[in-house]
Parts: sequence; C-alpha cells; structure tokens
Amino acid sequence: MKDLLLIGIGPGDPRQITYEAVDALRQASVFFVLDKGADKDELVRLRKAMLQRYRPEGGYRLVQVADPARDGLAPDYLEAVQHWHRQRAALYARLLEQEIGDGETGAFLLWGEPTLYDSTLRILDLVRERGMALRLQVIPGISSVQALAARHQVPLNRIGEPLTVLPGRRLPGLAQIDNVLVMLDGQCAFAQLDDPALVIYWGAYLGTADELLIAGPLQAVKARILEVRERERARKGWIMDSYLLRREL
Repeated sequence: MKDLLLIGIGPGDPRQITYEAVDALRQASVFFVLDKGADKDELVRLRKAMLQRYRPEGGYRLVQVADPARDGLAPDYLEAVQHWHRQRAALYARLLEQEIGDGETGAFLLWGEPTLYDSTLRILDLVRERGMALRLQVIPGISSVQALAARHQVPLNRIGEPLTVLPGRRLPGLAQIDNVLVMLDGQCAFAQLDDPALVIYWGAYLGTADELLIAGPLQAVKARILEVRERERARKGWIMDSYLLRREL
C-alpha cells in the first residue's frame, strides 16, 4: 500500500495555500514534480519556492522527472488525451513503486483545485488498474475560478443564475452565453464571438508577480486581450489564463 497526497496549492500565490495543505506538505516525505521543459521551468521553481517557504527545515526528497508530451496536433482530441494519460499512468506507477519506501508518504503539488480540470485523479485510477494499491488523500485548493472573481471583485453568479464552467474548445458549441467561466482556452475562442451584449473578465498568471487583468465589453477589449496574451506567452514561454463571460441584463 502506497500513501499519496494530492495537494491543491492554488493558482500561484503561496499565501493562498490552506492550513490543511500546509499540514499535508509537512507530512510528505517525497514530492513528485513533473518537468514540462525549459519553457515552463518557472512552474517547477514556483513549486520549489512553496516547499522552501513551508518546509524550510527540509527533510524531504524531491523527485523531478520529464512529463510525457501530449500530441496537441492529433485529429482526435479525446484519443490523444487518453493516450497521454496512459503514458502518465505508466510513469506514475514506476515512480510510486520505486520512490515511496516503507513508512513514507508521497505527494503531488497540483495547481489550483485537484478536482477541477486536473487529470491526476483519473491517472491514478489507471495506476490502480495496473494493480497498485493506493491510500489517497485529496486536499482541496483555491482554484483560478475563485481567484479570477476575487481579483475582478465580481460574484461568480447573479441572483438565481447558474454558472457554467467549460474548456475553451466547448465554447463555440454553446447556443447562448449567459454566465460562463472558461478555462484551458489555448485557441482564444472568445475572439470569434461577436455578441455586443457580452462582458469579459479575463485574468492570467493569477496569484503571481506577473498577474494580468483585463475587463470590459468583449468587443471593446478582446483585441487588447489577444495582444497582451500573445506578448506574455512569447516572453515567458507559457500562459495560464481563464475568463468569465457574462451577458449584460
């Protein structure tokens, strides 16, 4: 039986880690960090900085390995993601078997909230299917959804109104947009919308020193968002952003 913690660490600000997450950080013996390449090395540095802040005494091991790359150009999106998950499951199974010894507890530090648009729980189901027994604990975190609304000082829902959360690739298929929170929009689907009644609240690198916020009528600000987004992605090599689209009542 392998003991494993999935710790939600928020969108980037180490002050947004909960007390429960800090307690979990102090329990772990081994931390697993997936290296996504030189362009995203800052994501690894941010995790290490959090460990230095909350575990200054050390007493843990850091296991850093290359993350299998997903084929972003594959014609079948679902099959490409499932193949990527199987690759990750094989990697995780090997790491957990080799790196967590008797009496030790492993941990993954996961951006935002481990149950919202994060694949780790699904991948660990595949690890279990491979025959590994896991004793798992999930520590919730502050998501970019919450941070975005807080930074823009807007409630996520209006009175009696639902909130729809979806990935960017599903935005074009909506019959009507009333109150939609969009994540993982690498193709900037909002730029194709021409509804003059929509307002956007956009944010990138939430909780970090490079945090960016733009809000206003979509038609008035979308060109600026595209310009800023491309500039910063080119400068840093990566971008994590999300946005709320809302129809004016």
